[in-house]
Amino acid sequence: MTEENAPEEKRKIVNKFLMILTKEQPQMYYATTSEISRSIHTMIKEHTNRLSVEEQALVRNMTVEEISALLGFHSH
Repeated sequence: MTEENAPEEKRKIVNKFLMILTKEQPQMYYATTSEISRSIHTMIKEHTNRLSVEEQALVRNMTVEEISALLGFHSH
């Protein structure tokens, strides 16, 4: 993995957890971005072992604010 791919890879990981979150807690669809970001941050910390070593390295120091930014930015 290269540094250029890191933001896109982080976005994929965040989106993967977002899908799990909205499936397990449908009411989160109506939550604010900051609430969702905090929930995803907690999920990542709790489920790090489900990620590959490379993915773990990417999200190890990820902040709630970074997750929020990734959720708010849509790449085309």
